[in-house]
Amino acid sequence: MKQHRIAAIPGDGIGREVVAEGVRVMEAASRKFGFLCALEDLPWGSQHYLDRGRMMPDDALTRLAAFDAIYLGAVGHPRVPDHTTLNGLLLPIRRTFEQYANVRPTVLFPGVATPLAETKRAIDIVLVRENTEGEYAQVGGQVHGGTETEVAVQTAVFTRRGTERIIRFAFELARTQKRRAVTSITKSNAQGHSMTFWDRVFREVAAEFPEIETSSILVDAAAMELIRRPWSFDVIVASNLFGDILSEITATVTGGLGLAPSANLDPTRRHPSMFEPVHGSAPDIAGRGIANPGRGGRGRRARDRRALNFCGPRPDRAMAGCYRANGRFIRALHP
Repeated sequence: MKQHRIAAIPGDGIGREVVAEGVRVMEAASRKFGFLCALEDLPWGSQHYLDRGRMMPDDALTRLAAFDAIYLGAVGHPRVPDHTTLNGLLLPIRRTFEQYANVRPTVLFPGVATPLAETKRAIDIVLVRENTEGEYAQVGGQVHGGTETEVAVQTAVFTRRGTERIIRFAFELARTQKRRAVTSITKSNAQGHSMTFWDRVFREVAAEFPEIETSSILVDAAAMELIRRPWSFDVIVASNLFGDILSEITATVTGGLGLAPSANLDPTRRHPSMFEPVHGSAPDIAGRGIANPGRGGRGRRARDRRALNFCGPRPDRAMAGCYRANGRFIRALHP
């Protein structure tokens, strides 16, 4: 029987609560469908930082490399700056393990509350976000600190390799899942270097997938349309920053962040991929027993299914079962 080694990093706040429930789901699935999961709990995060001055140990990345997948809860603490938690744990993991494809699916499930006035149309969006460069490349600096001439520079980095591979991933996902369209998110009217480059690469890759409809939309217009008519979108591909922001909207219009899963994938499977909920650590309700993991059950099943897909050598044979999502079945086959 195949055994998958999973590194569980519950992290902070309600991350510890929801990961515990997610592990229960994974264990139940393993018993039902005949595979084994060996989970190791790693107590890293903001408390580790407060105790030791680091979000995770010096050898953390070496240790994580030995696992098949990483299951993350949430990171964030009122006493730790957000840029510390991000650059001390999440970004090093994503970059070291080439987790360049951040996949955030969102579905409006029957009976789920939504702020939308129109609730009868099916919403089934997959947002594909570039995850290792772009606006989050951490290139820049500050000079003349604390003076009236202080300067801060933050540079976005778009490489041919990084841009082409994420756009190609989005098209291949659309083709594999028999989806109809891919929409590129841009801001080339204002960002005349990086985004015109992004647009050109999108057109070049799109030419290789003639059966798939394509469109390109400015990020501000996309934000409006995802609220006004989200059912018109299918697969979305976006840069690191734009994808991060727009995925908050896609989650909100389909029930909230508690239902939104996120996969940080190395599609080559040379390194472990990381799977997490989109929501934060919610320190205001942590430990009160009111974080509701059941509300995120469907999102967690989607996340667990995708995690197991990336544990094994065969992406289409990792986990048995199916669940109904908006009237259509998503299936994963038993190894």
